[in-house]
Amino acid sequence: MTASFTEGQSDPTVQPVPASVVEQVDAADTTLHNPKPAVLSLGSNLGNRLETLQGAIDALEDTPGVRIKGVSPVYETEPWGVEPDSQPTYFNAVVVLKTTLPPSSLLERAHAVEEAFHRVRSERWAPRTIDVDIVAYADMVSDDPELTLPHPHAHERAFVLAPWHDVEPDAQLPGRGPVAQLLAAVPREGVAPRADLELRLPE
Repeated sequence: MTASFTEGQSDPTVQPVPASVVEQVDAADTTLHNPKPAVLSLGSNLGNRLETLQGAIDALEDTPGVRIKGVSPVYETEPWGVEPDSQPTYFNAVVVLKTTLPPSSLLERAHAVEEAFHRVRSERWAPRTIDVDIVAYADMVSDDPELTLPHPHAHERAFVLAPWHDVEPDAQLPGRGPVAQLLAAVPREGVAPRADLELRLPE
């Protein structure tokens, strides 16, 4: 696949999804009854980070009631909430999907994917093989402590907003507004696109 961009596009490394793939995904949607859009953020800073991200994307696509619609470019980012140089850098990406699963079941699946890749939950901000967070689910706004929607920190994290904006330039974060405006308001230091890396949309 070759890179393609138009004047004014923020990142020339963003690659459009081929029409044939879009058609396949849309056709698969016929197996879903009244699917809801959702956005997930993926991050890894242990082991083979790119391979782990791709494996997580493939595992999500293999979930009954889930269809991946878009996969963002890869970003390399400094760890959040820890001392500089105390951990390896993260590879981050965002996936946009449609699902018939309710939010609680999608969260269970996200945790199952983390466990499959040996995510260890220890102290907060610890390094991890994979982190799968639900950023947004349809237009839902909820303060449920088990799953706050949208993600309570998404609006202030460039490593979520930048890849999301790449894959969905007109996206809105429920209760917060356009992702493009939110991205313009946050610092982007330590959040760098990796044009040499690519994640595949599952076939």
